[in-house]
Amino acid sequence: MRTVAEKQADGGYMLNGAKNFITHGISGEVAVVIARTGELLDSHGMTAFIVERGDEGFRGGKKEDKLGMRASETAEIIFENCYLPADRVLGEVGEGFIQSMKILDGGRISIAALSLGIAKGAMDAALAYSKEREQFGKAISRFQSIAFKLSDMATEIEAAELLTRNAGRLKDAGEPVTRESAMAKLYASETSVRVANEAVQIFGGYGFTKDYPVEKYYRDCKLCTIGEGTSEIQRLVISRTLLK
Repeated sequence: MRTVAEKQADGGYMLNGAKNFITHGISGEVAVVIARTGELLDSHGMTAFIVERGDEGFRGGKKEDKLGMRASETAEIIFENCYLPADRVLGEVGEGFIQSMKILDGGRISIAALSLGIAKGAMDAALAYSKEREQFGKAISRFQSIAFKLSDMATEIEAAELLTRNAGRLKDAGEPVTRESAMAKLYASETSVRVANEAVQIFGGYGFTKDYPVEKYYRDCKLCTIGEGTSEIQRLVISRTLLK
């Protein structure tokens, strides 16, 4: 956390630093920025600020050239003596970390849902192709090796959807959702990777071309195991709830 917000004499703050891997960092009109207002390792030393496009000293930086999710812009944002009045503080000073953790609980459900959509798209494409593609006089879906892949894909997708819907139900009810959202995000994102991988395999050589959609599902799904906390972080969150 190297972006620093220094309090000014009039109660406002001066931001200096940069943030990486920001969704719509160049084109977005408003950003919520967590900056350090206290000591580096103090969880109460971070504060959330609202920054608007056009604020002096705030600009977009490098746009990342990504493997997948290329329709969603990811970029650096830079602050160089960016002055913000006191009313741009979101919540209370020092609450930034707590606010972030609360947002992550809900955000992980959205990534689980995104993962689920990619997995279903890959599954639908692979199923349709397996019924059309023939080898040795019959559709490849009739071969056990392909049929078993489809069975496993469908089963994992069903389980991922149930985990995701359960987390969403708890969120809607205002219940604690830290463990359930981490479970949904972990399982759904890794299911998406496995399903997309098998879809490419079912397509064979065509799966490696841009003539069919599965190569895009294959590229897009990997980000779901990284964004909103990596799979390793989800396992850490889950284990901590179990060991309390």
